Amino acid sequence: MTAPQADLRIDRPSVADGAALWRLAKESGNLDLNSSYSYLLWCRDFAGTTAVARAEDGRPVGFVTGFLRPEAPETLLVWQVAVDAAHRGRGLAAALLDALTARLAAERPLTAVETTITPGNTASERLFASFAARHGAGVTREVLFGAELFPDGPHDPEVLYRIGPLAAPVA
Repeated sequence: MTAPQADLRIDRPSVADGAALWRLAKESGNLDLNSSYSYLLWCRDFAGTTAVARAEDGRPVGFVTGFLRPEAPETLLVWQVAVDAAHRGRGLAAALLDALTARLAAERPLTAVETTITPGNTASERLFASFAARHGAGVTREVLFGAELFPDGPHDPEVLYRIGPLAAPVA
């Protein structure tokens, strides 16, 4: 799939992309930042369920990380979505999500997408609502992890968004 900008391409990450994904997450300003080590591991062990948008020079300018839930392997859990500030507002996050789910659906049954969103993150709420609309799917919401469960200080609750069943072809 081609990104909304003709000079971008979407593909799988390599381990060499781990540092760039960490920087994109850090610079996003609203993601929980994981260790740089975890992004390296993610690019190694979950490259098949991750999509990276690349500039003409090959540099990552956006990503979607996810994994297939072990107890529900037809469900993609989207972990993080980040887009470089210079590329925001052009539909790149939606293109990344569509490209990733299309790739997965071509390889295996994919019936649902899940993610967690903290209350007030309207950009993520809009991204996943528009994904559901494009794919003819409903959206359910419930608190997955309450604020009291986080041991490292104040944290908003994480609300689980479940999108499915995916009625329209994921493409």
